[in-house]
Amino acid sequence: MKQIIAIGGGGFGREIGELKIEKYIVKQSNKTKPKICFIPTATGDDQGYIENFYKAFDSLDCITSHIDFFKRTIDLESHILKQDVIYVGGGNTKSMLAVWREWGLDTILKNAYENNIIMSGVSAGAICWFEKGITDSYKDHQAIIPCLGFVKGICCPHYDEEPERIPYVKEMLESKNIDECIAIEGYSALHLINDEARFSVSFKNETNTHHVVCNNNEIVHNKLSNVEKILL
Repeated sequence: MKQIIAIGGGGFGREIGELKIEKYIVKQSNKTKPKICFIPTATGDDQGYIENFYKAFDSLDCITSHIDFFKRTIDLESHILKQDVIYVGGGNTKSMLAVWREWGLDTILKNAYENNIIMSGVSAGAICWFEKGITDSYKDHQAIIPCLGFVKGICCPHYDEEPERIPYVKEMLESKNIDECIAIEGYSALHLINDEARFSVSFKNETNTHHVVCNNNEIVHNKLSNVEKILL
């Protein structure tokens, strides 16, 4: 069973806290001590972020590891294919994908996904799995960039958290640059199974995931079809 858990914002990168979404991810592995690998490329392998990952997932009895690209880099394929879960951190999506493609990690992750290793992550680590993502990788403006294309659609994270997100999605829909958008709020995650959205997981304040379209010049937020809401 192929799985992607795309988090719109929140989690151990902000605070260790109750680790609700982290526990949810670990549970999906159906392993007592799952192997989970953190990929913090989008922050340039920020050390504080890496330390928070270990604090969070070590406390959940996982076998933890991470991958550096800005120090000497391990054999990627052999390590990735031994994991139960991959977790990709937030940050600069465009730079992250460029580094991955240079190292061939995009192809390795695709192979891992097809072999039922869970793909997960927040922000950059959420949108990277889709065909395209809405990103703030550029300092002065939002942009739509091509991503890995494991699943169909255009994804926007932090939909309710960052003030520029909603206006940008609205502008792109009204101008017909895009026909629809999957918008994931902060403290919400979209859980896809076998390439299809199945669960909208809220881990604070009953947050949600939306299918956003423009009908008759009006922006409409629909519930994703066949998606069940889970409150953690």
